[in-house]
Amino acid sequence: MTSQIAISVATVTTAFLSRLGLAQSTTRSYESTLMPFLREYGQMPIEILTRQAIEEYLNSLTDITYTTHHRHQAIIQALFNFAVEQGHIRSNPIARLKRRKPDPAKGEHATDTVIRYLTPEQLTVLYQLVAPDFRINALTNLLHRTGARISELLALDLNDLNFAQRKFQVLGKGNKQRWCFYSQDVAQTLEKYLKYERHQGCPALFTAQQPFTLEVSRLSYRTAHDSWSDSISQEPALKGIRIHDLRHTFATERVGLMGIEELRALMGHQNIQTTLRYQKVTSQRAETVAKQALESLISKQ
Repeated sequence: MTSQIAISVATVTTAFLSRLGLAQSTTRSYESTLMPFLREYGQMPIEILTRQAIEEYLNSLTDITYTTHHRHQAIIQALFNFAVEQGHIRSNPIARLKRRKPDPAKGEHATDTVIRYLTPEQLTVLYQLVAPDFRINALTNLLHRTGARISELLALDLNDLNFAQRKFQVLGKGNKQRWCFYSQDVAQTLEKYLKYERHQGCPALFTAQQPFTLEVSRLSYRTAHDSWSDSISQEPALKGIRIHDLRHTFATERVGLMGIEELRALMGHQNIQTTLRYQKVTSQRAETVAKQALESLISKQ
């Protein structure tokens, strides 16, 4: 151990949430998940918190779905992994703890639909809807065609883009840099945005202007999300679609077209298991492919 002074769970959590490289949305998600846990155990020295106590806490979370329960457990597990890395404890007390299974009595059922992505038909509709808004159109194209996270794109400055080679570098999770690449058609959407809608006086790639003060600043996630949602809100085919699903779509489209390690590098995944999720063909995708194959066979008869 690095110190004989008892370190509380709350103190370690504060350091955990203050790490460099965490997106604001990730920090907010971690905070909301960990607050109930801290109310229960925040003042306790982290080195004496037992596996049994944490497991009992997780078992007490009966008012959330099993997928949300998995997220709570994963975040708490990440907190204790951080505590091990910092030398506050010798080992993670909930290492290899099994995740809660779906409860059929609550209408929960396991599914092989691991990720949510947009179908080609949904993408066609999406691009039609966002086309009039040059800023959101450029952002949508970059999200879908580069696999970057929206927090990574919103953090870019105009000077970060290499327009000649159509690439840029982002700072992802774990404070790791990686290259993202885009095609000529995406470059055209960027050109329109830069020419007609990007505001001057701010280094950010994506900018916004206050309606009253006319102050120009970096486009916030909230404003980007609201503009994107307004563009698609009236389209039934896009109901429930999230901005982050464009990143899933990017990966799903490239499975089988490149090696899994290359895809991992493009996505910026720290764990290869995260990338391997995209190799699992969902029931929805399998059904779509099967129908297309059947229609193709019928048309040739």
